[in-house]
Amino acid sequence: MTTDAIDTMTASEKAPAPGAERPALRALGPLRTGGAIAFTVMLWASAFVGVRGTVTVFPPGELALLRFLVASAALVLVAAATRMALPAWRDWPYLGLVGLFGVTAYNLGLNFGSTVMEAGAAAFLVNTVPIWTALIAAAVLGERLRPLGWAGIAVAFAGSMAILLGAGRSLSLQPAALAVLGAAVAQALYFILQKPVLRRYTPLQVVCVSTWIGTAAMVPAGLGLPTTLAEAPPVATAVVVYLGLMPGAVAFLLWSYVLARVPAGRASSFLYLVPPTAVAIGWVALAEVPAPLALAGGAAALGGVILVNTKGRRA
Repeated sequence: MTTDAIDTMTASEKAPAPGAERPALRALGPLRTGGAIAFTVMLWASAFVGVRGTVTVFPPGELALLRFLVASAALVLVAAATRMALPAWRDWPYLGLVGLFGVTAYNLGLNFGSTVMEAGAAAFLVNTVPIWTALIAAAVLGERLRPLGWAGIAVAFAGSMAILLGAGRSLSLQPAALAVLGAAVAQALYFILQKPVLRRYTPLQVVCVSTWIGTAAMVPAGLGLPTTLAEAPPVATAVVVYLGLMPGAVAFLLWSYVLARVPAGRASSFLYLVPPTAVAIGWVALAEVPAPLALAGGAAALGGVILVNTKGRRA
C-alpha cells in the first residue's frame, strides 16, 4: 500500500481540521521507506546465512528448486492479486534467458559455493555484481568509466582474488568460490538483460515470468527433491520456505516500494550494507566469521564497488 493510499484512507473519517492529519501522515513516509530499506537489507543478508545453513541438508540443486518453487507460488499470488497482464508470448524466450542467468545460474552457483564458503565471504563476493555490470555495460552498451572507476575495478578484483584464495582458510584457489564469482557474473548479466524489456513491461511482469522460467530450468538439478524433502528435518525445510518467501518474494516487493520513492542510485547504495550484515548474522546464527584473508578481501572489494558507483561512472 502506498503512502498516498494510506493518506486518502482517512479522508472520510472525522478529523480535527481539514488537512491536519495529512502532514503528519506524510511525515511518516521517510520512516516507512527507511524501514523498508532496512528490512530488505536484513532479508537479503539472511539469505546467505540461510543457504549456508541448509545446503548441508538439501543439495545445491534441490535447495534452489524448493526455494524458488515457493517464490514462484508467492509471485503467482501477487500477479493474481494485482491482475498483472502477462507479457506478449513473443518476449517469453528472451525473458527466459533473463531467468536462466538471474535465477537458475545465480542460485545454483551461490548454493554450490556455499557448501564451502562462509555466508559473509559469499556475500562480499556476490557484492562485486556492480563491477561486472560496469564492465559488461562498457563492452556491450558503450557506457564509459572514469579513471577512478577503473581504479575501483582493480581494487575490487584484488579483493575478490583475496576472497577466492582465503575462502577455504587456505591459500589455494577454491572451486566453490569460483562458483560464487560465476553467480555474481550471472546476476550482472541478469541486470543488463533486463534493460530492453523493462522499457515495455513493469518490473513485476519481468520478475514474475523470468522467475517462473528460471525455476522450471532448475528441475533437472533438483530431481531428488521429493526424497530429500521427505527425509529433511522440519526446521531445515522451514528455513528453505523462508528463503523463498521472505528474501525472495517479499524482499522484491519491498524493494519495488523503495525504488518508487527513492532514486535508484541512492537506494542501491544501501545494498553495500548486505555483506557486513551477513557477516554479523552468520556470526550469531552459525558461529562463523570469514577467514582473515577473505574478510580483508571483502573490505577491499566493497571499497572498489563503492568507488566505481560513486566516482567512477561518467554522466
